[in-house]
Amino acid sequence: MTKKYYFISVLFILCFQLAYADIPLSGKIKKVLKKEILKQAEWALLQQPVTVTASQCERSAGGVHDFFSEGDYWWPNPADLNGPYIQKDGLTNPENFTAHRKAMIRFSQVMGSLTSAYIITKEEKYVKHAMTHLKAWFIDTATFMNPSLLYAQAIKGKVTGRGVGIIDMIQMMEVAQGVRVMEKAKLINQNDLQKIKNWFADYLKWVTTHPYGIEERDAKNNHATCWVMQVAVFAKLVNNQQILDDCRNRFKTILLPNQMNKDGSFPLEIKRTKPYGYSLFNLDAMSTICHVLNNSKDNLWDFSLADNRSLKLAIDFLYPFVAKKKTWTYNPDVMYWNDWPVAQPFLLFGYYKYKNEKWLNTWKKMEHYPATEEVIRNLPVRNPLIWLED
Repeated sequence: MTKKYYFISVLFILCFQLAYADIPLSGKIKKVLKKEILKQAEWALLQQPVTVTASQCERSAGGVHDFFSEGDYWWPNPADLNGPYIQKDGLTNPENFTAHRKAMIRFSQVMGSLTSAYIITKEEKYVKHAMTHLKAWFIDTATFMNPSLLYAQAIKGKVTGRGVGIIDMIQMMEVAQGVRVMEKAKLINQNDLQKIKNWFADYLKWVTTHPYGIEERDAKNNHATCWVMQVAVFAKLVNNQQILDDCRNRFKTILLPNQMNKDGSFPLEIKRTKPYGYSLFNLDAMSTICHVLNNSKDNLWDFSLADNRSLKLAIDFLYPFVAKKKTWTYNPDVMYWNDWPVAQPFLLFGYYKYKNEKWLNTWKKMEHYPATEEVIRNLPVRNPLIWLED
């Protein structure tokens, strides 16, 4: 290649990079995911609502409208099959009741897909079908879910519900965000919109005052992070500024100082039996918190403690292990080790703030629609396009 053509080629590449850099993140996401989003939306258009009233478990102490789930790592005692369950940390019991959790995840997938397709096409058929599901879960007296998680993560022979079960409600975050997108587009009947918001307001009241909610809020690890994350998303939907301010304060004064090491790692997650998956999960949750709560007056992305611990430090620590998993220096996860990483939200939200092209390029290469149930469940943001509409 002559020098002339070499410099022309370099100039072309630079011009392309500069032009691409000016494309907003939503446009870059559409470029990567548009085909799959529309495919998922076509699936969603065929789905009829399935709420908690569609299945019941004889071990639930709640009623037909109550969400019920069982602790993942609790198993029958071989020495007493009719007695209380015993714990096997990190090992999921496949016989536990998960129908309500799966129904909620499915609801989230339907809402995320339909909302994403509406953003791309502006076709109101997606919103219309989404409303069918929203009414079933929040309005219809025959099928609605009670706005609480009194019976989540129960343990046979021990407790009818636990505060740790509140983490299951992160599946409702993309539902709430989908409603915000539709509200902004003025496509939801005001009466229906108010009823949906009332449901989330009632849940917020419960989760911020009930002993289960207080217990989960005050947890030491990813459970506390997920409490703040879901509460922030729901408070934004109902415009509860007091709760939003409290969530910002908790991130700065509790989550960051109590959970992050000076190198950016999360020691409470690393000591678990699934340190890799839990580290990803916690960083995804913290990044989502910063994305949702960030504003001109309180920039959580740029906040750092006196010893320089910050969310960017956490991304800098974990990113190399995502780009090259084989460099992971801690123990491998006892389950689902081969299923991580996927298109982690922290890569996308981190790029949105810091414009690090390496993070975005890594996100592009990852699996965007994982099939493993455990991965789906622990991926708080599965439809990134809907989070960029504010």
